[in-house]
Amino acid sequence: MVSSMFKCGLCGYIHEGEAAPEQCPKCGAPKEKFAALSEEAADLIERSRITNDIHIQLLSLLENIQFLAEEGREEDLDPGCNKLFDRLRQFAVEYRQSIKAELQGHMNKGKWG
Repeated sequence: MVSSMFKCGLCGYIHEGEAAPEQCPKCGAPKEKFAALSEEAADLIERSRITNDIHIQLLSLLENIQFLAEEGREEDLDPGCNKLFDRLRQFAVEYRQSIKAELQGHMNKGKWG
């Protein structure tokens, strides 16, 4: 069960609890600047946290793939290895950028908190 969520109208900070905080921990705005989120909006944020966490973990794995592919390419062992390392590096770069764009979309839609 999701506890109540309140959003700061100035900075977008999301607070979870029975009531809005006396002041925003991020920007210092007073309690009056917080608005209670609907159950639907709070549920969307809670569900988005799961996929956002998966995206962050994938970013880390893809960064490691990119690093390893670049390291393998530096060895320049043979054309087959080089081709594979080049493709893996490109794959990692493209999917890291795709994930970043997806996360930006989540933030723009308020699916972050």
